[in-house]
Parts: sequence; C-alpha cells; structure tokens
Amino acid sequence: MIRSLLYVPGNSDKFIAKAHERDADGIILDLEDAVLPSEKAGARQRLAQSVAAVGQNGAMVFVRVNAAETGLQDDDAAAACLAGAHGILVPKASKPEMLQALDHHLTRVERQMARADQMRLVPMIEEPGAVLNASAVATATPRNWGLLTGGEDLATSMNATPTPDMLRLPKLLVHLAAKAAGLRSLGLLRSVADFRDVEAITAATLEARQHGFDGATCVHPNVVPLLNRGFSPTQAECEWAREVVDAYARAEQAGLGAITVQGQMVDRPVVERARRILQVKQTSVETA
Repeated sequence: MIRSLLYVPGNSDKFIAKAHERDADGIILDLEDAVLPSEKAGARQRLAQSVAAVGQNGAMVFVRVNAAETGLQDDDAAAACLAGAHGILVPKASKPEMLQALDHHLTRVERQMARADQMRLVPMIEEPGAVLNASAVATATPRNWGLLTGGEDLATSMNATPTPDMLRLPKLLVHLAAKAAGLRSLGLLRSVADFRDVEAITAATLEARQHGFDGATCVHPNVVPLLNRGFSPTQAECEWAREVVDAYARAEQAGLGAITVQGQMVDRPVVERARRILQVKQTSVETA
C-alpha cells in the first residue's frame, strides 16, 4: 500500500540521511528537477548508497530519472536498476514507444545483473497531448505500476496557472486511464508545490480518496502524515464496512441478495467496496 511518496533530492546528503525517518510508504530519489545539470552525474553515481539509505526502514524506493530528450534517461535507469530501486518515475511520458524503449533497455540491464525482480515504471503525464494519450501510455508495457500527472509541468506546457480548477479535468482523465488499465492512480486534484496549507491538503487528500486515488506524492516531509492519514480508512468507515460484510454474509446464508444496513441498500457492489476498505485498513496497519 502506497499512500505517500516523498521526493528527496538525489544530490542532498542531508535529506537522504533523514528520508527513512519520515514514515513515507515510498521515497522518490529525484535526479531530474531537484538536481542541477552539473550535479546530475554525481547524484546518479551515488544511487547505490542512496537507495539503500532511504529504504532501510522498508519504504519502496523509486528514482525519478531525467526525460528521454535529455539523453540521460538510459544511464539513470540503469543506475537505478543496479542500485536495487523498486521502480522509476518517467517524466514527459507522452507516447507508448518511449516506455517500450525504456522497458527493453531495463530488460537488458536486468539480464546482465541477473536481477530477480522486475523494475516498475510510473509514467508521468506532463503535456496536453499526453493527457489525451493517457490510456495508450498506461497500457504501453506490463512494467507500468502506477500513473500520475505532473501538475506544474502540465500547466507550464499549457501556459496556464496550476490552480485546482485548472488541474482537475486533466488529473481526472489520467486517473481514469490508470484505473482502466488496472494501475495505481497517484496524486491530488491540485499541485503538490504548495505544501504549507494543511487544511487544503487534508481536504484534497479526502477528495482524492473519494475519487479512488490510491496515494500521492509530496515534496515536504510535513505532508507525509497528512497523506498517510487521508488515504487510510477512518475508524467509522471500518466499522461500517465490518457491519456490511457481516450482515451480508448472514443474508447470503438466508438466501437474500440485497439487504439494508444503517438505512441504506446493500448489494454486491457495496459489499465489495466494504471488503476493499477492510483490506486497505489491514494493509495500512501492516505497513505502519
């Protein structure tokens, strides 16, 4: 269960040293926007140490590589693979062919190092054309693990301001593409850049979970507990879910197909939602 993914600059010893203490379900070592061009090679070279350091408490570790157009992506991806990262965030993922080429490259690296598990990919949708092509991107390769929208880059590419209203439609389109492809959908219906507004982030997290988002990225450790709490079922939700599951089990034994719980009709889709709530709660307890 990945509720929170914390970005950590790949060239910052200070942030890397403390990342494992932040209680994030996942850590993203950033080789792209957070690292100056002159320091990218050094950040890549230290991935073997960085991946081990940030993942020492059991968090999944991803590396945000540089975009394919920079010419750095293959070397970044190979270094992430060799370092043992679980997956890669792929910026500017606008076409299936881009991801398929990266897939083939990683396959060669994995064979050479005899890696047992396969690297996961999280395409980042950051251009208008990519939003409209999100379904093709989501299904480009079996390596795809999740999908997210890069709100700031998307707004810049559209000459727009990344307000929640501006980001809502494209983020929901990408969200639908992720869910249709059976991938994890990551993000809030707002930009992650403004991390100081606790009330707004809390509300946005609740809204995102109500829409079916699975978790979100963040750029500041103070946001991690907000995401972990917001993407976990509440006690009231768990009590409702347990009541629904138990009542429906008794109803099935009695030959009934639909029942009423707390004044609401309960049939199979509602029961399935209740079961998922309990499953998510159990997973969040195990990863706490």
